[in-house]
Amino acid sequence: MPSKEKPGSKKNFHVDVPMSTEGFFLRGSNALDWGMKNRLSRIFNPETGRTVMLAFDHGYLMGPTTGLERMDVTVVPLIPYVDCLMCTRGALRTCIPPETRKPVCLRVSTGATILKDDMSDECIGVDIEEAVRLGAAAMAVQCYVGGACERQTLENLSRVINAGNRYGIATLGVTAVGKEMARDARYLGLASRVLAELGAHYVKTYFCAEKFEEVVAGCPVPIVIAGGKKIPEPDALTMAYQAIDQGALGVDMGRNIFAAEDPVAMSRAVRTVVHNLEKPDKAYQMYQDLKGKN
Repeated sequence: MPSKEKPGSKKNFHVDVPMSTEGFFLRGSNALDWGMKNRLSRIFNPETGRTVMLAFDHGYLMGPTTGLERMDVTVVPLIPYVDCLMCTRGALRTCIPPETRKPVCLRVSTGATILKDDMSDECIGVDIEEAVRLGAAAMAVQCYVGGACERQTLENLSRVINAGNRYGIATLGVTAVGKEMARDARYLGLASRVLAELGAHYVKTYFCAEKFEEVVAGCPVPIVIAGGKKIPEPDALTMAYQAIDQGALGVDMGRNIFAAEDPVAMSRAVRTVVHNLEKPDKAYQMYQDLKGKN
């Protein structure tokens, strides 16, 4: 048992120093519980307030897409150069070394594949206990605002948010854009705001060339942009820079990293754009200099 203090021991309560009441560094997150903030501070670097997420959850609806035929070969070398891994539980258990210290954003929605015309018919395939067992820092839910199954996917999001709040696990709301939806500021701003209003702790959406800063300003929680389809490396770096410059707090890139000519070099170039605010031309030169040296 601890020994008793001696009578008259001198204590110092620092009565002349007010207790700090500083806010949390991440927008829209100050009222969250300690555990939720701790998990978010592993996803978002507290020094910059931003994140580079690596999305390789494509297989849950696309199968062995180009660049992800062997995740154990292509994804594992990228882990040191990103801040967070976004993947399915199957990929995590089979291909990612459990010794990794990077936080995981776990894909929990499922239900449709590219073999169906309508991919919005999703459900929740991973429960909160599974997310806890896997040590997830966040859970990702796809939402089809304006899609055929809009109500169902928004209900999925709400259920996951409710469960995550009980255990201190954040929820990423993903704005899925169907073929009939325009990727413009009006739609993306509406969809992102809806997910934030329902309680998503951060939102993944697409970048748009015009008025993206209004999409960000109208969303009270952090926005990270989707990388989208594979585009040339200079264009992907330019997109990342413009998004960060207009207020996004990170990127969640997949094909524009793992399907690049040199994925490790590309992940490092994206990282310097996001965290160091490097201009796209210099970041691309860095990519060229690193290419083939990893």
